[in-house]
Amino acid sequence: MDDVSGPVVVRLNEVRKRFRVRKDNSLKDRIVHLGRQGKTHREDFVAVKDVSIEIEAGTTVALMGANGSGKSTLLKLIGGIVSPTSGTVQTRGRMAALLELGAGFHPDLSGRENIYLNAAILGLSRAEVDARFEDIVEFSGIADFIDTAVKFYSSGMYVRLAFSVAIHTNPDILLVDEVLAVGDEAFQRKCMDRIARFRAEGCTIILVSHSAQQVAELCDRGIVLRKGEVVHDGDVDEAIGVLRDVLEGRDEATVSETVDAAPINVASVEILGVDGERNRTFDSGEPLTIRLGLRSARPITPWAAGFSINTPMGHMVFASNTDLLHTPLPPIDGELSIDFRVGALHLGEGTYHVHANAVAPEEGGVHGIAHGATFSVRTPEPTLGTATADVAVTVG
Repeated sequence: MDDVSGPVVVRLNEVRKRFRVRKDNSLKDRIVHLGRQGKTHREDFVAVKDVSIEIEAGTTVALMGANGSGKSTLLKLIGGIVSPTSGTVQTRGRMAALLELGAGFHPDLSGRENIYLNAAILGLSRAEVDARFEDIVEFSGIADFIDTAVKFYSSGMYVRLAFSVAIHTNPDILLVDEVLAVGDEAFQRKCMDRIARFRAEGCTIILVSHSAQQVAELCDRGIVLRKGEVVHDGDVDEAIGVLRDVLEGRDEATVSETVDAAPINVASVEILGVDGERNRTFDSGEPLTIRLGLRSARPITPWAAGFSINTPMGHMVFASNTDLLHTPLPPIDGELSIDFRVGALHLGEGTYHVHANAVAPEEGGVHGIAHGATFSVRTPEPTLGTATADVAVTVG
Protein backbone atom coordinates (compact mmCIF):
# COMPACT_ATOMS: atom_id res chain seq x y z
CA MET A 1 0.00 0.00 0.00
CA ASP A 2 1.29 3.43 -0.92
CA ASP A 3 2.23 5.82 1.86
CA VAL A 4 -0.50 8.35 2.51
CA SER A 5 0.13 11.61 4.32
CA GLY A 6 -3.47 12.83 4.54
CA PRO A 7 -5.27 13.34 7.85
CA VAL A 8 -7.24 10.49 9.38
CA VAL A 9 -10.95 10.92 8.57
CA VAL A 10 -12.21 7.57 9.91
CA ARG A 11 -10.92 5.96 13.10
CA LEU A 12 -12.28 2.78 14.67
CA ASN A 13 -10.92 1.66 18.01
CA GLU A 14 -11.68 -1.85 19.30
CA VAL A 15 -15.13 -1.75 17.69
CA ARG A 16 -17.44 -4.68 18.42
CA LYS A 17 -21.04 -5.15 17.25
CA ARG A 18 -23.21 -7.82 18.82
CA PHE A 19 -26.73 -8.71 17.71
CA ARG A 20 -29.33 -10.71 19.64
CA VAL A 21 -30.72 -13.39 17.33
CA ARG A 22 -33.96 -15.27 17.97
CA LYS A 23 -33.94 -19.03 17.42
CA ASP A 24 -37.76 -19.33 17.37
CA ASN A 25 -38.47 -17.47 14.16
CA SER A 26 -41.81 -19.08 13.28
CA LEU A 27 -45.11 -18.17 14.93
CA LYS A 28 -45.52 -21.79 16.04
CA ASP A 29 -42.13 -21.75 17.80
CA ARG A 30 -42.96 -18.51 19.59
CA ILE A 31 -46.30 -19.86 20.82
CA VAL A 32 -44.68 -23.08 22.03
CA HIS A 33 -41.94 -21.16 23.83
CA LEU A 34 -44.28 -18.47 25.22
CA GLY A 35 -43.64 -17.87 28.91
CA ARG A 36 -40.47 -19.94 28.98
CA GLN A 37 -37.06 -18.62 29.79
CA GLY A 38 -36.36 -16.11 26.98
CA LYS A 39 -32.62 -16.57 26.99
CA THR A 40 -32.97 -20.19 25.92
CA HIS A 41 -34.34 -19.14 22.55
CA ARG A 42 -32.02 -16.25 21.85
CA GLU A 43 -28.33 -16.20 21.12
CA ASP A 44 -25.72 -13.51 20.64
CA PHE A 45 -24.09 -13.09 17.26
CA VAL A 46 -20.95 -10.96 17.05
CA ALA A 47 -20.82 -9.48 13.53
CA VAL A 48 -17.74 -7.31 14.09
CA LYS A 49 -15.04 -8.34 16.57
CA ASP A 50 -12.74 -5.70 18.08
CA VAL A 51 -11.79 -4.00 14.82
CA SER A 52 -9.31 -1.13 14.92
CA ILE A 53 -8.53 0.72 11.68
CA GLU A 54 -7.64 4.21 10.51
CA ILE A 55 -8.51 5.57 7.06
CA GLU A 56 -6.75 8.63 5.69
CA ALA A 57 -8.32 11.34 3.57
CA GLY A 58 -8.17 10.73 -0.16
CA THR A 59 -7.81 6.96 -0.01
CA THR A 60 -10.10 4.40 -1.62
CA VAL A 61 -10.61 1.37 0.60
CA ALA A 62 -12.35 -1.90 -0.18
CA LEU A 63 -14.00 -3.96 2.55
CA MET A 64 -13.89 -7.55 1.34
CA GLY A 65 -15.00 -10.93 2.61
CA ALA A 66 -17.40 -13.81 2.19
CA ASN A 67 -21.11 -13.41 2.91
CA GLY A 68 -21.58 -12.99 6.65
CA SER A 69 -18.02 -11.79 7.24
CA GLY A 70 -19.20 -8.48 8.74
CA LYS A 71 -18.16 -6.09 5.98
CA SER A 72 -21.59 -4.50 5.48
CA THR A 73 -22.06 -4.17 9.23
CA LEU A 74 -18.66 -2.48 9.44
CA LEU A 75 -19.69 -0.06 6.71
CA LYS A 76 -22.89 0.76 8.62
CA LEU A 77 -20.87 1.36 11.79
CA ILE A 78 -18.66 3.81 9.89
CA GLY A 79 -21.76 5.52 8.47
CA GLY A 80 -23.43 5.82 11.87
CA ILE A 81 -26.39 3.69 10.74
CA VAL A 82 -25.81 1.33 13.66
CA SER A 83 -23.99 1.95 16.93
CA PRO A 84 -21.16 -0.22 18.23
CA THR A 85 -21.77 -2.48 21.21
CA SER A 86 -18.34 -1.44 22.44
CA GLY A 87 -15.43 0.62 21.13
CA THR A 88 -15.51 3.98 19.37
CA VAL A 89 -16.13 5.18 15.80
CA GLN A 90 -14.88 8.65 14.86
CA THR A 91 -15.40 10.37 11.49
CA ARG A 92 -14.88 13.87 10.13
CA GLY A 93 -16.34 15.60 7.07
CA ARG A 94 -19.59 15.31 5.12
CA MET A 95 -20.55 11.70 4.53
CA ALA A 96 -22.84 10.19 1.88
CA ALA A 97 -23.84 6.54 2.15
CA LEU A 98 -25.28 4.09 -0.35
CA LEU A 99 -25.76 1.17 1.97
CA GLU A 100 -29.13 -0.28 1.01
CA LEU A 101 -31.28 -0.04 -2.07
CA GLY A 102 -33.43 3.07 -1.76
CA ALA A 103 -32.36 3.78 1.83
CA GLY A 104 -33.76 7.16 2.87
CA PHE A 105 -36.49 7.09 0.21
CA HIS A 106 -40.19 7.23 1.11
CA PRO A 107 -42.12 4.85 -1.17
CA ASP A 108 -45.23 7.06 -1.39
CA LEU A 109 -43.32 10.18 -2.42
CA SER A 110 -42.32 10.94 -6.00
CA GLY A 111 -38.76 10.84 -7.25
CA ARG A 112 -38.71 14.64 -7.19
CA GLU A 113 -39.86 14.78 -3.55
CA ASN A 114 -37.42 12.05 -2.54
CA ILE A 115 -34.52 13.97 -4.07
CA TYR A 116 -35.23 16.85 -1.70
CA LEU A 117 -35.85 14.52 1.25
CA ASN A 118 -32.76 12.39 0.71
CA ALA A 119 -30.51 15.37 -0.02
CA ALA A 120 -31.72 17.04 3.19
CA ILE A 121 -30.83 13.89 5.14
CA LEU A 122 -27.37 14.06 3.56
CA GLY A 123 -26.94 17.68 4.70
CA LEU A 124 -27.92 19.87 1.72
CA SER A 125 -30.11 22.94 2.03
CA ARG A 126 -33.11 23.44 -0.24
CA ALA A 127 -31.24 26.12 -2.18
CA GLU A 128 -28.34 23.73 -2.77
CA VAL A 129 -30.73 21.03 -4.01
CA ASP A 130 -32.46 23.55 -6.29
CA ALA A 131 -29.10 24.41 -7.86
CA ARG A 132 -28.21 20.74 -8.44
CA PHE A 133 -31.63 19.28 -9.19
CA GLU A 134 -31.29 19.17 -12.98
CA ASP A 135 -27.85 17.57 -12.76
CA ILE A 136 -29.19 14.93 -10.34
CA VAL A 137 -32.07 14.05 -12.66
CA GLU A 138 -29.87 14.03 -15.77
CA PHE A 139 -27.31 11.69 -14.20
CA SER A 140 -30.03 9.31 -12.97
CA GLY A 141 -31.50 9.03 -16.46
CA ILE A 142 -35.08 8.69 -15.17
CA ALA A 143 -36.46 12.15 -16.02
CA ASP A 144 -39.63 10.62 -17.48
CA PHE A 145 -40.49 9.10 -14.10
CA ILE A 146 -39.32 11.85 -11.74
CA ASP A 147 -42.89 12.70 -10.67
CA THR A 148 -43.90 9.05 -10.19
CA ALA A 149 -44.05 7.52 -6.69
CA VAL A 150 -40.84 5.59 -6.12
CA LYS A 151 -42.78 2.50 -4.96
CA PHE A 152 -43.44 1.93 -8.65
CA TYR A 153 -39.73 2.16 -9.56
CA SER A 154 -37.73 -0.86 -10.62
CA SER A 155 -34.66 -1.76 -8.56
CA GLY A 156 -32.48 -0.23 -11.27
CA MET A 157 -34.37 3.08 -11.14
CA TYR A 158 -34.06 3.11 -7.34
CA VAL A 159 -30.29 2.74 -7.39
CA ARG A 160 -29.86 5.26 -10.23
CA LEU A 161 -31.67 7.95 -8.29
CA ALA A 162 -30.07 7.08 -4.94
CA PHE A 163 -26.57 7.11 -6.38
CA SER A 164 -27.19 10.33 -8.28
CA VAL A 165 -28.38 12.13 -5.14
CA ALA A 166 -25.45 10.85 -3.09
CA ILE A 167 -22.73 11.92 -5.51
CA HIS A 168 -24.21 15.38 -6.00
CA THR A 169 -23.85 16.19 -2.30
CA ASN A 170 -20.07 16.47 -2.94
CA PRO A 171 -19.22 14.32 0.10
CA ASP A 172 -15.87 14.18 1.82
CA ILE A 173 -16.48 10.46 2.49
CA LEU A 174 -18.51 8.21 0.20
CA LEU A 175 -19.70 4.83 1.48
CA VAL A 176 -20.85 2.36 -1.17
CA ASP A 177 -22.26 -1.12 -0.59
CA GLU A 178 -23.04 -3.72 -3.24
CA VAL A 179 -25.91 -1.58 -4.59
CA LEU A 180 -23.93 -0.82 -7.77
CA ALA A 181 -24.41 -4.42 -8.84
CA VAL A 182 -28.11 -3.67 -9.44
CA GLY A 183 -27.78 -1.20 -12.31
CA ASP A 184 -27.23 -2.19 -15.92
CA GLU A 185 -23.71 -2.40 -17.34
CA ALA A 186 -23.76 1.08 -18.87
CA PHE A 187 -24.88 2.68 -15.61
CA GLN A 188 -22.33 0.68 -13.60
CA ARG A 189 -19.62 2.04 -15.90
CA LYS A 190 -20.99 5.54 -15.42
CA CYS A 191 -20.90 5.10 -11.64
CA MET A 192 -17.37 3.69 -11.74
CA ASP A 193 -16.19 6.66 -13.79
CA ARG A 194 -17.75 9.09 -11.31
CA ILE A 195 -16.20 7.29 -8.34
CA ALA A 196 -12.84 7.41 -10.12
CA ARG A 197 -13.31 11.17 -10.57
CA PHE A 198 -14.15 11.55 -6.88
CA ARG A 199 -11.00 9.64 -6.08
CA ALA A 200 -8.92 11.95 -8.29
CA GLU A 201 -10.48 14.95 -6.52
CA GLY A 202 -9.40 13.65 -3.11
CA CYS A 203 -12.68 12.18 -1.85
CA THR A 204 -12.33 9.30 0.61
CA ILE A 205 -14.21 6.24 -0.65
CA ILE A 206 -15.02 3.11 1.33
CA LEU A 207 -16.79 0.40 -0.61
CA VAL A 208 -18.00 -3.15 -0.20
CA SER A 209 -17.68 -5.22 -3.35
CA HIS A 210 -17.41 -8.84 -4.40
CA SER A 211 -15.98 -7.74 -7.74
CA ALA A 212 -12.22 -8.16 -7.93
CA GLN A 213 -12.29 -6.04 -11.09
CA GLN A 214 -13.97 -3.10 -9.32
CA VAL A 215 -11.63 -3.36 -6.36
CA ALA A 216 -8.49 -3.56 -8.50
CA GLU A 217 -9.60 -0.68 -10.69
CA LEU A 218 -10.63 1.73 -7.94
CA CYS A 219 -8.95 0.89 -4.65
CA ASP A 220 -5.49 1.43 -3.21
CA ARG A 221 -6.14 -0.53 0.00
CA GLY A 222 -7.99 -3.75 0.76
CA ILE A 223 -9.34 -4.87 4.14
CA VAL A 224 -10.40 -8.53 4.25
CA LEU A 225 -12.72 -9.73 6.99
CA ARG A 226 -13.41 -13.27 8.12
CA LYS A 227 -16.08 -13.95 10.75
CA GLY A 228 -16.00 -10.32 11.86
CA GLU A 229 -12.22 -10.07 12.22
CA VAL A 230 -9.67 -8.34 10.01
CA VAL A 231 -7.38 -10.97 8.46
CA HIS A 232 -5.64 -8.61 6.01
CA ASP A 233 -5.21 -4.86 5.73
CA GLY A 234 -2.92 -3.56 3.03
CA ASP A 235 -2.08 -3.84 -0.66
CA VAL A 236 -5.08 -4.51 -2.92
CA ASP A 237 -3.37 -7.25 -4.94
CA GLU A 238 -2.48 -9.09 -1.74
CA ALA A 239 -6.01 -8.52 -0.40
CA ILE A 240 -7.55 -10.15 -3.49
CA GLY A 241 -5.28 -13.16 -2.99
CA VAL A 242 -6.18 -13.39 0.71
CA LEU A 243 -9.88 -13.13 -0.19
CA ARG A 244 -9.51 -16.03 -2.61
CA ASP A 245 -7.89 -18.09 0.17
CA VAL A 246 -10.77 -17.23 2.51
CA LEU A 247 -13.44 -18.06 -0.08
CA GLU A 248 -11.79 -21.38 -0.89
CA GLY A 249 -11.48 -22.29 2.79
CA ARG A 250 -7.73 -21.97 3.07
CA ASP A 251 -7.00 -20.42 6.45
CA GLU A 252 -3.64 -19.03 7.53
CA ALA A 253 -2.54 -22.35 9.02
CA THR A 254 -3.36 -24.25 5.81
CA VAL A 255 -1.59 -21.67 3.66
CA SER A 256 1.42 -21.76 6.00
CA GLU A 257 1.57 -25.57 5.79
CA THR A 258 1.44 -25.36 1.98
CA VAL A 259 4.25 -22.81 1.93
CA ASP A 260 6.38 -24.83 4.34
CA ALA A 261 5.88 -27.98 2.26
CA ALA A 262 6.90 -26.37 -1.02
CA PRO A 263 10.61 -26.46 -1.89
CA ILE A 264 10.33 -23.09 -3.66
CA ASN A 265 7.84 -20.42 -2.61
CA VAL A 266 6.49 -17.55 -4.68
CA ALA A 267 6.88 -14.71 -2.19
CA SER A 268 5.68 -11.82 -4.37
CA VAL A 269 4.40 -10.78 -7.80
CA GLU A 270 4.92 -7.27 -9.20
CA ILE A 271 3.89 -5.60 -12.45
CA LEU A 272 6.47 -3.10 -13.70
CA GLY A 273 6.26 -0.50 -16.45
CA VAL A 274 8.98 0.42 -18.95
CA ASP A 275 10.53 2.69 -16.32
CA GLY A 276 10.96 -0.23 -13.93
CA GLU A 277 8.41 1.16 -11.48
CA ARG A 278 5.28 -0.63 -10.27
CA ASN A 279 2.32 0.16 -12.47
CA ARG A 280 -1.37 -0.79 -12.51
CA THR A 281 -2.54 0.68 -15.83
CA PHE A 282 -1.14 0.03 -19.32
CA ASP A 283 -2.09 0.85 -22.88
CA SER A 284 -2.83 -2.19 -25.03
CA GLY A 285 0.43 -3.36 -26.63
CA GLU A 286 2.60 -1.50 -24.12
CA PRO A 287 5.49 -3.63 -22.77
CA LEU A 288 5.32 -4.73 -19.15
CA THR A 289 7.45 -6.81 -16.84
CA ILE A 290 6.18 -9.46 -14.44
CA ARG A 291 8.63 -9.85 -11.57
CA LEU A 292 8.42 -12.92 -9.35
CA GLY A 293 10.06 -12.92 -5.95
CA LEU A 294 11.08 -16.50 -5.06
CA ARG A 295 12.43 -18.11 -1.93
CA SER A 296 13.92 -21.51 -1.05
CA ALA A 297 15.16 -22.87 2.24
CA ARG A 298 17.99 -24.86 0.63
CA PRO A 299 19.86 -25.11 -2.69
CA ILE A 300 17.57 -26.53 -5.37
CA THR A 301 18.13 -27.50 -9.00
CA PRO A 302 16.51 -28.04 -11.44
CA TRP A 303 13.52 -25.77 -11.06
CA ALA A 304 11.13 -23.67 -13.14
CA ALA A 305 8.79 -20.72 -12.72
CA GLY A 306 5.97 -19.23 -14.73
CA PHE A 307 2.93 -17.01 -14.82
CA SER A 308 -0.50 -16.70 -16.41
CA ILE A 309 -2.63 -13.65 -17.18
CA ASN A 310 -6.33 -14.28 -16.54
CA THR A 311 -9.59 -12.39 -16.82
CA PRO A 312 -11.59 -11.71 -13.62
CA MET A 313 -13.77 -14.69 -14.61
CA GLY A 314 -10.71 -16.97 -14.51
CA HIS A 315 -10.19 -17.41 -18.27
CA MET A 316 -6.52 -17.65 -19.20
CA VAL A 317 -5.54 -15.25 -21.99
CA PHE A 318 -1.77 -15.73 -21.93
CA ALA A 319 0.78 -17.81 -20.05
CA SER A 320 4.45 -18.67 -20.19
CA ASN A 321 7.22 -20.23 -18.10
CA THR A 322 10.95 -20.78 -18.09
CA ASP A 323 10.61 -24.31 -19.52
CA LEU A 324 8.63 -23.12 -22.54
CA LEU A 325 11.15 -20.33 -23.07
CA HIS A 326 14.12 -22.74 -22.70
CA THR A 327 15.64 -20.41 -20.10
CA PRO A 328 18.67 -21.83 -18.23
CA LEU A 329 18.30 -21.18 -14.51
CA PRO A 330 21.03 -21.18 -11.85
CA PRO A 331 20.46 -23.14 -8.63
CA ILE A 332 18.19 -21.25 -6.25
CA ASP A 333 19.37 -20.92 -2.66
CA GLY A 334 17.54 -18.35 -0.55
CA GLU A 335 15.93 -15.36 -2.23
CA LEU A 336 15.92 -14.70 -5.97
CA SER A 337 13.86 -12.65 -8.43
CA ILE A 338 13.02 -13.45 -12.03
CA ASP A 339 11.65 -11.02 -14.61
CA PHE A 340 9.40 -11.95 -17.52
CA ARG A 341 9.38 -9.05 -19.98
CA VAL A 342 6.19 -9.17 -22.01
CA GLY A 343 6.32 -7.08 -25.17
CA ALA A 344 3.38 -5.93 -27.32
CA LEU A 345 0.67 -8.00 -25.65
CA HIS A 346 -2.47 -6.68 -27.31
CA LEU A 347 -5.08 -7.21 -24.62
CA GLY A 348 -8.60 -5.82 -24.79
CA GLU A 349 -9.75 -3.13 -22.38
CA GLY A 350 -10.40 -4.37 -18.84
CA THR A 351 -8.78 -5.73 -15.70
CA TYR A 352 -6.47 -8.76 -15.61
CA HIS A 353 -5.01 -10.87 -12.82
CA VAL A 354 -1.57 -12.47 -12.77
CA HIS A 355 -1.11 -15.93 -11.25
CA ALA A 356 2.39 -17.29 -10.64
CA ASN A 357 3.99 -20.57 -9.63
CA ALA A 358 7.32 -22.25 -9.06
CA VAL A 359 8.11 -25.94 -9.28
CA ALA A 360 11.05 -28.19 -8.42
CA PRO A 361 10.26 -31.40 -10.36
CA GLU A 362 12.79 -33.60 -8.58
CA GLU A 363 11.62 -32.34 -5.17
CA GLY A 364 7.98 -33.15 -5.88
CA GLY A 365 6.50 -29.83 -4.87
CA VAL A 366 4.85 -26.81 -6.46
CA HIS A 367 3.79 -23.50 -4.97
CA GLY A 368 1.64 -20.87 -6.60
CA ILE A 369 -0.09 -17.56 -5.92
CA ALA A 370 -3.52 -16.82 -7.37
CA HIS A 371 -4.25 -13.13 -8.01
CA GLY A 372 -0.67 -12.26 -7.17
CA ALA A 373 -1.01 -8.92 -8.97
CA THR A 374 -3.64 -7.02 -10.92
CA PHE A 375 -3.45 -4.52 -13.76
CA SER A 376 -5.82 -2.70 -16.13
CA VAL A 377 -5.54 -2.19 -19.88
CA ARG A 378 -6.71 0.83 -21.90
CA THR A 379 -7.42 0.84 -25.62
CA PRO A 380 -7.55 3.92 -27.89
CA GLU A 381 -10.88 2.75 -29.32
CA PRO A 382 -13.61 0.74 -27.56
CA THR A 383 -13.20 -3.02 -28.09
CA LEU A 384 -14.92 -6.25 -27.17
CA GLY A 385 -13.15 -9.41 -26.01
CA THR A 386 -9.75 -10.05 -24.48
CA ALA A 387 -7.64 -9.16 -27.52
CA THR A 388 -7.32 -6.04 -29.64
CA ALA A 389 -5.98 -5.32 -33.11
CA ASP A 390 -5.93 -2.60 -35.73
CA VAL A 391 -9.08 -2.93 -37.79
CA ALA A 392 -9.71 -1.13 -41.09
CA VAL A 393 -13.13 -0.92 -42.73
CA THR A 394 -13.62 -0.70 -46.47
CA VAL A 395 -17.03 -0.16 -47.98
CA GLY A 396 -17.70 -0.53 -51.70
